[in-house]
Amino acid sequence: MERRKVDILCVQETRWKGSKARSIGAGFKLFYYGVDSKRNGVGVVLKEEFVRNVLEVKRVSDRVMSLKLEIEGVMLNVVSGYAPQVGCELEEKERFWSELDEVMERIPTGERVVIGADFNGHVGEGNTGDEEVMGKFGVKERNLEGQMVVDFAKRMDMGVVNTYFQKREEHRVTYKSGGRRTQVDYILCRRGNLKEISDCKVVVGESVARQHRMVVCRMTLMVCKKKRSKIEIEKKTKWWKLKKEECCEEFRQKLRQALGGQVVLPDNWETTAEVIRETGRKVLGVSSGRRKEDKETWWWNEEVQDSIQRKRLAKKKWDMDRTEENRQEYKELQRRV
Repeated sequence: MERRKVDILCVQETRWKGSKARSIGAGFKLFYYGVDSKRNGVGVVLKEEFVRNVLEVKRVSDRVMSLKLEIEGVMLNVVSGYAPQVGCELEEKERFWSELDEVMERIPTGERVVIGADFNGHVGEGNTGDEEVMGKFGVKERNLEGQMVVDFAKRMDMGVVNTYFQKREEHRVTYKSGGRRTQVDYILCRRGNLKEISDCKVVVGESVARQHRMVVCRMTLMVCKKKRSKIEIEKKTKWWKLKKEECCEEFRQKLRQALGGQVVLPDNWETTAEVIRETGRKVLGVSSGRRKEDKETWWWNEEVQDSIQRKRLAKKKWDMDRTEENRQEYKELQRRV
């Protein structure tokens, strides 16, 4: 992970019994779950800088677990899965898919999901009839277990990421043993987030186990910053300027000119009203339309306003007649305010 600059890694067949998290060196931490030290077990390894971003860890079984992280306001769910092998009982396979379905159903649709799993199945090369969930670049022919992967992707509206990138077969094969070369390990994400993935391939020469190879994808989370909605406020004519005599006189003159010099208003009121409004906008101007912040606070009530008004009147009274009685009245009202 350190050498290949991998931040998050889903691992299977950990074969560690217990439900814990432990540092494994080089600045990485493993969250894992297993019930038997001889078989199965799943885990997720995180770069330690992301450990503090973990909000929730769900250990469903020794085949399915998930982590929820918050990265720059984006909720990212990482699911590690380990499907039963081809020779296992059908009941065990159905239990695995049921657990995976349950994990997915509990994740809100607006959150990112990335599944890194050993599905022990071949989705196959080509995508005829399944174009909505996979690309053309699988390996060999599809088997029953691979069909289960495709059916799951359709149920959950996800894409099989490996199959969308055209690579040499060496960079698509995830499992090599003797003469067998197959693809059983996959990365899945929501179809709507496929655009965030710029590359996906098998890393050759970095095997943790001798047969399995690491599948790596490069994903860039798109953080959408919400824009503050701008409320359109009607621009108002500054009619209050008519209180000034010079503005009032200018308005009268301009209005007479607009009405063709008539002193008596025309009978058609709608036309006349529009002329008056247009003249007002030209002569008096209009407001900017920006909302002014409400500077009043919770304590600015009628009682306070009434008290301030009485204090002002008392101040005027004292200014006119500087008696001790008027002074005391003003001071008392001031204290009350």
